[in-house]
Amino acid sequence: MLESMGLPLPAETLIISSALYCAATHRLDISWVAVAAIAGAIMGDNFGYLIGRRYGHRLLERHGGKVGLNDRRLILGRYLFRRHGGKVVFFGRFIAVLRVFVALLAGANHMPWHTFLFFNALGGIGWAGGYALGAYYLGHKVLSLSGPVGITLGIVAALVLGGSFLFLKKNEVRLTEEATRAAEREQRGETVP
Repeated sequence: MLESMGLPLPAETLIISSALYCAATHRLDISWVAVAAIAGAIMGDNFGYLIGRRYGHRLLERHGGKVGLNDRRLILGRYLFRRHGGKVVFFGRFIAVLRVFVALLAGANHMPWHTFLFFNALGGIGWAGGYALGAYYLGHKVLSLSGPVGITLGIVAALVLGGSFLFLKKNEVRLTEEATRAAEREQRGETVP
């Protein structure tokens, strides 16, 4: 829950360790471990969303320039989050760095709460439940698989993040212009697709 609120903590390690403990000792019931992990992930993201909604945008406006988030990029971020926010929330759950900040960003970008809740719940069930049950049923095989699978997932994540970064750099001017036009239409009260 704390990781999902925005604190960089090792939630995956905790879930996998608990599941392996269940598999090895049978002193804990894996279904309750999975339920606790899922509930913690979903609740933490909802608290993170509320924090982002209340304080996130002001903090980004005030301190965003220190990390390269100028006003135009903040407009672009809001635009992209509104168009693809559900995907970001769902898939962000599976990327360690993004998982910590996705709820805060969703709140800061005023993503509708019901949409956030839906994609957050799907992501939380898939991520926390998947890790807990997968680690439990694979048992000790997880330890031998975690090296190659971890390396493969790390490479895939790096490629996706790198490709996304290159796409945004290549298309930043065009996307920023689209975002600026959409923001101007929104200020005039027009509907923005």
